[in-house]
Amino acid sequence: MVKQKVLEASADYQELDEYLRENSVSKLFLVCDNAFPFLRLSNYFENLESRLGIQVVKFNQFKPNPEYESVEKGVALFLQENCDTIIVVGGGSAMDVAKCIKLYANMDMGKNFLEQAVIPNQVRLLAVPTTAGTGSEATRYAVIYYQGEKQSILDKSCIPGTVLMDASALKTLPDYQKKATMMDAFCHGVEAFWSVNATKESKELSKMAIQAILKNKDGYLNNEDSGNAGMLAAANLAGQAINITQTTAGHAMCYKITSLYGIAHGHAAALCLAKLWPYMVEHTDQCVDPRGPHYLGQIFMELASVMGCNTAKEAAIKFQEIFRGLGLSVPEPKEKDYEILRRSVNTVRMKNNPVALTDGDIDRLYRQIFHKGELSL
Repeated sequence: MVKQKVLEASADYQELDEYLRENSVSKLFLVCDNAFPFLRLSNYFENLESRLGIQVVKFNQFKPNPEYESVEKGVALFLQENCDTIIVVGGGSAMDVAKCIKLYANMDMGKNFLEQAVIPNQVRLLAVPTTAGTGSEATRYAVIYYQGEKQSILDKSCIPGTVLMDASALKTLPDYQKKATMMDAFCHGVEAFWSVNATKESKELSKMAIQAILKNKDGYLNNEDSGNAGMLAAANLAGQAINITQTTAGHAMCYKITSLYGIAHGHAAALCLAKLWPYMVEHTDQCVDPRGPHYLGQIFMELASVMGCNTAKEAAIKFQEIFRGLGLSVPEPKEKDYEILRRSVNTVRMKNNPVALTDGDIDRLYRQIFHKGELSL
């Protein structure tokens, strides 16, 4: 796989000028979300045709948790306008839409894209992430909804060939979104580190991501340029890690929390991981990683070192303390919710978890997740 090229944005975006010239772009397809007009980068695209003669076709006809029909409209417009390059500016939903448009650009428009085999194409895709969380700009995954059902798209040919890191894009993010997206990246880094699919490469990426998050956390939350830039880089590294390993039980358990209680994905993921981590440390005897319980114990110790801690328990507590310090709420479920939550758990992601969890374990973990007592193991 060709290594992704990462560009750092300057004040006048000369890197984008160079990219467009080098690739002889004449007409680009701009996928962007509703936050786009508030970004400094929006002025760049508004003036592009007058400066460089490059036409811009804008597409923003999609919502969070994008639907298949939105992607269909995007593909049709991309082909109708005869665009030669896709640039996506936005968060996870915009990334998902743009990645699917690239994937489907050379497929049969008369048939359901989801039922056709992906044929890799040469359509260029450049991504500008506007949140430091999903790492979607670095992964082969996309999510869209077809007839109300979640569709997980997985193909390495949808990974953007180039990423532009623009720290100014984080300046206007609401405080809650900054906290939630940071925790999403944090969870990616941790889950990739202990995944049964972890490799030497993915562990190094996870290590760099976690350490960058810890280093840049305060500056990022204070909306400092250096902190924003550091967190963007951290989220990208964490995205590269889960692109290799996929996520584990923390993510498998968090999706229904998001929809049931209307909280952000990263918020829900951190709620789960805060209680899952110490549970796993205490239950290495339930290891399902082929490398065995001793290996898993070593992984938890290595992870503790990455977190700047002496023991696996200390690392789990440190994560809990960071989460608690953000002041993010804990939902109050009704008794009937626990059955809904337990049944919702994504079994595919559970297969990547190094510690086996029974239905009873999952139910007990959910009850711990929503307990508002003191930090504990």
